[in-house]
Amino acid sequence: MTAGQMTREVPAVQRGDRGLPLLGRVTAYAKDPAALMQHQWDTYGPVSPFPFLGQTFVMLLGPDACEEALRNADKAFANGPAWGRLVGPFFGRGLMLLDFEEHHTHRRIMQEAFTRDRLASYVAPMHPAIARGIEAWEVGTDFRCYPALKQLTLDIAADTFMGGASDTSPDEMDRVNRAFIDCVQAASGVVRARVPFTRWGRAYRGRAVLEDFLRHYLPAKRTERTADLLSVLCHIETDDGERFSDDDVVNHMIFLMMAAHDTSTITTSTMLQYLGQHPEWQQRCRAESLALGDEPTLAELEQLTALDLVMKECLRLRAPVPMLARSTVKDTVVQGVRIPAGTQVAVGLQLSHLMADLWSDPTRFDPDRFGPERREDKSHRYAWSPFAGGVHKCIGLHFAGAEVKAILHRLLRTHRWSVDPDYVAPLDNHSLPFPKDGQPINLVRL
Repeated sequence: MTAGQMTREVPAVQRGDRGLPLLGRVTAYAKDPAALMQHQWDTYGPVSPFPFLGQTFVMLLGPDACEEALRNADKAFANGPAWGRLVGPFFGRGLMLLDFEEHHTHRRIMQEAFTRDRLASYVAPMHPAIARGIEAWEVGTDFRCYPALKQLTLDIAADTFMGGASDTSPDEMDRVNRAFIDCVQAASGVVRARVPFTRWGRAYRGRAVLEDFLRHYLPAKRTERTADLLSVLCHIETDDGERFSDDDVVNHMIFLMMAAHDTSTITTSTMLQYLGQHPEWQQRCRAESLALGDEPTLAELEQLTALDLVMKECLRLRAPVPMLARSTVKDTVVQGVRIPAGTQVAVGLQLSHLMADLWSDPTRFDPDRFGPERREDKSHRYAWSPFAGGVHKCIGLHFAGAEVKAILHRLLRTHRWSVDPDYVAPLDNHSLPFPKDGQPINLVRL
């Protein structure tokens, strides 16, 4: 589909916007997704053609267009074909890649694993893993916090999701961590086949590592009920008797561990950066944490209001998933523009987080904008949507919030840190954004 065929209402793509042969605008996105989205918005408006990896996608921008896609009132947008093209072989059959009635069925079953009582039970085993991980961190002026956080969130996932995986060696956990990275980075692969030394080739190997890892524990989890998520997924059942098969459990665990592992790491590292650059906010958060014990409950974590404001602001400034993929399964209309069936669609959430019409001084770190006196996030239902929306809204958003707060709570009680006020994280945006320099901080024990 060419830009002209899409609809007469969308201007033709300018020659300078076509990008590189085959790659399209991939390099522009990898350099700065927000800048690319702003260019698309300024040039074309909320619905625009977007050359990407040999195809012309349609990019949806602004809260109104994003809302239409995420609410999906006419059921024209599907996740599976879109994400399947990017990472389907590696996260296939995960909840995000299911659609319509099948998605509804699987989500209804999985929701039993994310009730408030379940969430409260997941918090307790987080604390020992967090304490062990942070205790091993080396203080100094050049502590690379991102890789340390990535290892920490994987350890938390092993304890919370799998009951500790006690017979797994550190080397094996390193392999698992690498496998997740390889699977996520497949999204930007140019060669989209099982070819050695390519992103997809590495991702196929990574998927095999993850499947072997999980299937090793599956028989024991089927036999004995424990409080970890893997066991819960093995045993949960709806009132109608619906349950997950072994394949379902493995597929959902791979996706959930990836989502909890990567997005929580990105959010926590962003918070460390901004709290290091704004010591007044770091101290405000520390005062709240010092008023609680070492291992707060879920309800107590929810009382950390300053930390909650900081987390929301960091999710606004650096959304862990800046753009979502969709595919149209029938003709539809967004913002008065017809989009034909079979169109690949990119839903640019990040731009809405930075629009001056929705936020005051939008590039400034200002957590109080989420406070009760201002609530700038209420300027539009989709002004702030880091967890997406509609039926595909992140099922683990409350778990993620508890995990991030638990990490920061422990760190605030045991350490202080600073970051150069002029530091700008050099982000790698080929998949989910992460700081290429490991995000150095000056870390000191209290």
